[in-house]
Amino acid sequence: MWSTWNNGTPAGRRYVIRTWAFMVPYVAVCVSMMTTDAFDDIIGRPAGWFLAAAVSAPIMGQIWATLSLMRESDEFVRAVTAKQFIIAAGMALALATFWGFAETFAAAPHIPAWLIYPVFWACFGVIAPFVKASN
Repeated sequence: MWSTWNNGTPAGRRYVIRTWAFMVPYVAVCVSMMTTDAFDDIIGRPAGWFLAAAVSAPIMGQIWATLSLMRESDEFVRAVTAKQFIIAAGMALALATFWGFAETFAAAPHIPAWLIYPVFWACFGVIAPFVKASN
């Protein structure tokens, strides 16, 4: 990581800082929700909407950080990252659609919709090593 930090571009370093700034609070809230009963009293009540917004806000921030990386990078990095982002989004949408139909037609177990976000980044991680060209 340190070699990436030291040899990276300013846009890349800003992306790393932004990612940490958004993901640390996100992980902290998610872990606290899974390991404690601190939020149990508000589930199903109007305050639950505020909790949903609080947990979703860092996700929106992370997407903004990725789009900012594309905007602030040179043309090659912008094109490759955009291509990876689009392919990963397409794969995640295809998987979510398949599973939705599997729930409807094959009695597959329900999976919460919020899992699309980690599925998207898993798809991004899988395709990134294979998408290295901008064309």
